Amino acid sequence: MAYTKYRVDKVAARKMRIEAGAFIKGLRENRDPKMTQRELAERLRLPYYTFISQVETGAARVPPESQVAWAKALGVDPQEFAKKLLSCYDPHTYKALFQKN
Repeated sequence: MAYTKYRVDKVAARKMRIEAGAFIKGLRENRDPKMTQRELAERLRLPYYTFISQVETGAARVPPESQVAWAKALGVDPQEFAKKLLSCYDPHTYKALFQKN
């Protein structure tokens, strides 16, 4: 059996990370009261709040092992949060799992 390389469109992948970041930023900013990046970093016990900025701008991704913690810190359902991130970070797997053919 021959295996092929996983083809990644880097421009599309960047756009999807930006979409995920906008989603997270929206969750953070729509809290009452509005949560700052620094406050979110403190809730997540991150040493630097700049990682929040990197995620929100699409320069970085939320690590899979910390998605539940991020969801809880943002006050949203962990499954829905992870599902949204999966749709942005790995759209092929998302489609295989959640979209009907």
